[in-house]
Amino acid sequence: MNEAIKTYAIVTGASSGIGWHISEELAKKGYSLVAVSNQPKLLAQLKFELEQNHPIQVLTIDVDLAKKDAAQHIFDFCQKNNITIEILVNNAGVLVYGEVISIDLKRTEDILHLHMNTPVMLCRLFGEVMANNQKGYILNVSSISAVMPYPLISLYGPTKTFLRHFSRALYIEMKRSNVHVTCLLPGATATALHDKDKVNLPLAMKLGVMKKPTYVARAGVAALFKKKRESIPGLLNKVTVLFLPFLPTFIIGFIYKTYERRAKK
Repeated sequence: MNEAIKTYAIVTGASSGIGWHISEELAKKGYSLVAVSNQPKLLAQLKFELEQNHPIQVLTIDVDLAKKDAAQHIFDFCQKNNITIEILVNNAGVLVYGEVISIDLKRTEDILHLHMNTPVMLCRLFGEVMANNQKGYILNVSSISAVMPYPLISLYGPTKTFLRHFSRALYIEMKRSNVHVTCLLPGATATALHDKDKVNLPLAMKLGVMKKPTYVARAGVAALFKKKRESIPGLLNKVTVLFLPFLPTFIIGFIYKTYERRAKK
């Protein structure tokens, strides 16, 4: 494949879960990739598998996306290597369980940077180039937890809420520049975010309360190219997003107290 005609997509959190499968879906469509994460061995495996199975190139960047200068580092890499990004996928995320006051201060700061600062800065840097080229796509991966603040994931849900609302505003701003912004809101997905010792992943998928990452990735990529503003994969998740905001706070409080009592036993 001639270097001059390669078309590139960048995927953060590409080394596992939804990010891995989004990378695969884009490779199927002929996109070369800039795959980003802080798991170099898994990135190398992704590169090997995708280049073996598709006529594309995979460039990898091993970087901690929670670092303040991560977005600039990625952008500078692409500029230095003369890579024009047509698709930006902000997928990287981490799910930390626990009350806010019990979570390590550095860990707290990292989550805020990872879920909000870095995606915004990547949209800012690559979005300007896309707007100048009058062509591009941005896929921001939020979560259905964005519609309701939950105890014990009180850093995860609200930061995903920010990303959802940011994407909505960006969708309007970028549309006139022929840059299309989609926000993906997955429900529970069978990825490494969930502890296999605490969650029965096969049973959850069988019951339909948890989706396979392949399903979520396909839905997100399909929505992106259809230029949809949002994508909520799965009927149950669509219903959840509609009705969960109306769930009274006292019910959530009751569920949390029940959890606390069981945890102490």
